[in-house]
Amino acid sequence: MITKEANIPSHSPLLFDDCGCWGEREEGFAVEISDEVEGGVVVAVVVVLVMGGAKAWMFSVVSVNLNGSVLSNKHVCWRWRSSAAQQTKPISWSLVFGLMLFSLGIVSLFTGHVVSDLDWYSRRLVKQKLYFKLDGSNKGPIDIWKSENGKSFYGCSKRSRKFPHAVRERSSNGYLLIAASGGLNQQRTGISDAVVVARVLNATLVVPELDHNSYWKDNSDFVNIFDVNWFISYLVKDVTIVKKVPDKFMRSMEKNPYSMRVPRKSPPEYYLDQVLPILKRRRVLQLTKFDYRLANNIDGELQKLRCRANFHALRFTKPIQELGQKLVLRMREMAIRFIAVHLRFEPDMLAFSGCYFGGGDKERYELAEIRKRWETLPDLDADGERSRGKCPLTPHEVGLMLRALGFANDTYIYVASGEIYGGEETLRPLRDLFPNFYTKEMLANEELKPFLPFSSRLAAIDYIVCDESDVFVTNNNGNMARILAGRRRYMGHKRTIRPNAKRLSSLFMERDKMDWDTFARKVKAVQRGYMGEPDEMRPGRGEFHEYPYSCICKKNGDPESEQVRGNQGLKNRSKEEEPVLGAKGDEQVFLI
Repeated sequence: MITKEANIPSHSPLLFDDCGCWGEREEGFAVEISDEVEGGVVVAVVVVLVMGGAKAWMFSVVSVNLNGSVLSNKHVCWRWRSSAAQQTKPISWSLVFGLMLFSLGIVSLFTGHVVSDLDWYSRRLVKQKLYFKLDGSNKGPIDIWKSENGKSFYGCSKRSRKFPHAVRERSSNGYLLIAASGGLNQQRTGISDAVVVARVLNATLVVPELDHNSYWKDNSDFVNIFDVNWFISYLVKDVTIVKKVPDKFMRSMEKNPYSMRVPRKSPPEYYLDQVLPILKRRRVLQLTKFDYRLANNIDGELQKLRCRANFHALRFTKPIQELGQKLVLRMREMAIRFIAVHLRFEPDMLAFSGCYFGGGDKERYELAEIRKRWETLPDLDADGERSRGKCPLTPHEVGLMLRALGFANDTYIYVASGEIYGGEETLRPLRDLFPNFYTKEMLANEELKPFLPFSSRLAAIDYIVCDESDVFVTNNNGNMARILAGRRRYMGHKRTIRPNAKRLSSLFMERDKMDWDTFARKVKAVQRGYMGEPDEMRPGRGEFHEYPYSCICKKNGDPESEQVRGNQGLKNRSKEEEPVLGAKGDEQVFLI
């Protein structure tokens, strides 16, 4: 918005504006209106009160293009003079606002636009789009089932020819033991980062140990969830991996393996300065509670190794893969396309969030008791957390968001979740909105029984179905949400919807005060930039596991492909080999 106001000395009796209109300061006003407005819209009306008897006013109506450029610098000036200059009759406010509306009406005749929502126009000017433009297609309605721009991108993590081969076991600096922590997806981040750390240290990586003491108390080992032989062979050129430290080497050691915990998001330099000397001296070193212990921003080749470990080397065991694919096939037999929703509305998640979901004193007491499990959790203000977008949506709110985006009530949805707080009563509103509602328990009965005692394996089955779905909907920013969002970007930007909880929370509170069409329009507006488009991914934003920008390439019609960081091509990479299924977890969101 551009406007100019005259600088009038306090002793001056005159008001002078840019269009040449002037009047006695105590008697008149001038109205400035742009008239040549081809292709423009009126975006603002600025009223400047010139103090001095409160009778001199200047109205400036500016017409600009949507890119912010001024379309006109020609003006029409109106002037009114009081019949009695010596009288000090106050100006009528109704007259002032009436003139403003009259001015808008005149300009609307020129432009063909009725300026009824200045806030909307200003948002279009200042923030024309909430994510970077690719080819102009983001101006229209978003396709809720697929990303039109996604077909131009693919995952590319192939190792460079300049990337040296892994050192052999005998020549390495020692054996690196990794104790991953948390739920399955949290452990997954630790495993893929451990591969990179082993490479940095020129160490022999021992197959990581999984956490048996997390909230889910799952005693599954690596070999029960992942194809260990595939893991070792796929990364053989990058890192030497063994199933255990040789017995004869362990017997020759004078001391037990040394254990240490590195700070979160440590850069490679930290490992070289602080960890490598200990590894060389002790020859066997264990890194405990290993999750998110490697920095987000590291060398591009190491980032690609991270992607190879995460998206390719970590493949599920055959029983998990087979059952997961059966569930996908059963969903496809009922519907050509379907949504997978990760509700993440379990009691532990709600307690950890510190939010309130309308269950009264009973809910407050139950969630407070669960919070006592973590001594370091601070007291949180539930209303404040919701206004900051830190609270997961309720199942009902998830359903309302999806219906507002345009998914019809005959859409098939697969719900990936553990124990839902409130049980069937909590789920009923979502079922009412989407009657074609399925879970793994509904799709597989006897086949699921061998997996029931193992939460991580059940989580892996959910992961496969979510990964294969046409649309994946997250409900928090936990580990599964980040890991799956990153994987779906890597696999061609399959539609992934992440609720804009901060903006949606206010809409849900005002839901009863607006009609459905207004609510739906506003939901679509606030969800732009949260639909899994390529442009949402920018270097330095969020966790690398969610935004693997170094491993995304853009097709350009040539054998070589342009690597994309955000929306900027940086390097050429050849196309990557076949994709493999990743691993899911009912992840532990808390990073303690």
